Amino acid sequence: MLDLVRLDPATVRRRWSVVLERTVRELQGQQCITLDDQPAPKKEIAYTRSFGGAVTELADLVAAVTRFASGAAVKLRAQGSKAGQLQVFAHTSPFRPGPKYSRSLIMPLRRPTDDSMVLVNAAVRGIEAIYRPGFNFSKAGVMLLDLQDGGVEQGELDLDAEPQGRGELMGALDKLNDRYGRGTVALASAGVKGPQRDFEMKQNLLTPQYTTCWADLPVAKA
Repeated sequence: MLDLVRLDPATVRRRWSVVLERTVRELQGQQCITLDDQPAPKKEIAYTRSFGGAVTELADLVAAVTRFASGAAVKLRAQGSKAGQLQVFAHTSPFRPGPKYSRSLIMPLRRPTDDSMVLVNAAVRGIEAIYRPGFNFSKAGVMLLDLQDGGVEQGELDLDAEPQGRGELMGALDKLNDRYGRGTVALASAGVKGPQRDFEMKQNLLTPQYTTCWADLPVAKA
């Protein structure tokens, strides 16, 4: 480390890279990289997954995009934004034998929202329009587009008022899932917990969670 600090920054840039040069200058006390106190809100939020197995049934695709849209909605609320549009997609694997199919669909929303129920409803309607029987779907996903500050709303004639208390309901939903684990409380179209379904990722080789799960703590026997 001392040898690195003593290097000439210009020589480091010429022989290696500008990134390493900045590191050397930082170690020498010269600020080169500014740190943001808080990252800027994301312009888009994506929630996509490859399936653990081939998915052929519409019901499984509906359950999958319900979970994806719900997960994206949690991220949306966490950064205090609302989405004006939602994109849903599904496609088959380009590497597996069989017929190929790929399609995406953008669903405009009545008004910008962070409500999981509204977003899931749009995602489900989109995947129902996309679905075609006879294909082995390998991946699907949901993207939230046209994000804007949740504290700013466009005024309009209130002909279709949102149900009261939905913000509090979404807040309670997030708190329950934070406390008892993701997916503890979910919308009905996500399905119920049970045997692993085809659209769920395989995690047979998942690294043990030594610091967060009692069951994964290593046991030493004398």
